[in-house]
Amino acid sequence: MRLRILQALEDGEKPVSDIVEMLEASQPNISKHLKALCQEGLVNRRREGLNICYSIADPMVFKLCDLICRHAAERTRSQLAELDAIFTSRQRRHSRAPRG
Repeated sequence: MRLRILQALEDGEKPVSDIVEMLEASQPNISKHLKALCQEGLVNRRREGLNICYSIADPMVFKLCDLICRHAAERTRSQLAELDAIFTSRQRRHSRAPRG
């Protein structure tokens, strides 16, 4: 959810209500994650009238997100390749087994 929030803020500052609507999540859940992101220094918080608006604190966060996503994708590809090898091996053994 935090990565999704960061992505929602990629094109600029937004009030919490806009983030809630974009991500189709509950306001308390989004607020909880925004508070954590703010405490971690990843987002800035600003009051505008009755609204609290959030923005990305440092655009470098998107390079970090990209690295994390690429690493996760590579790990997933590796796991799929391992599963494919296991499945292929089992298929070969099954096709060579005597039928009776």
